[in-house]
Amino acid sequence: QVRLQESGGGSVQSGGSLRLSCELSGNSYDGSCMAWFRRGPGKEREGVALVNADADNLYLDSVKGRFAISRDRDKNALYLQMHSLASEDTAVYYCAVRTMGPCSFQRGRWAWGPGTQVTVSS
Repeated sequence: QVRLQESGGGSVQSGGSLRLSCELSGNSYDGSCMAWFRRGPGKEREGVALVNADADNLYLDSVKGRFAISRDRDKNALYLQMHSLASEDTAVYYCAVRTMGPCSFQRGRWAWGPGTQVTVSS
């Protein structure tokens, strides 16, 4: 069974930076397609950044140029570097690994970590 554990969340002022980390364990999935999602207050969960088997990245439009997803296959780790944070980025951030289907925010099936809270104050 796959397990994911996020870390690195916290409170930061507008314009600040945070780096989220995620550790993947278990042997059910190869981690070739992984992503970060988030759920803001009163909002639905949305895909933020995705990396596929070819190391191609996909980003939510609102985070392009500010966030960067990266992966360390040797450590089974996934990262999300976030810069120029704004109040709209306040959310619980979830690490996810694709378990079935295409490597797609909407069409893939995902396994989730418990999430880590990011709070941006203005």
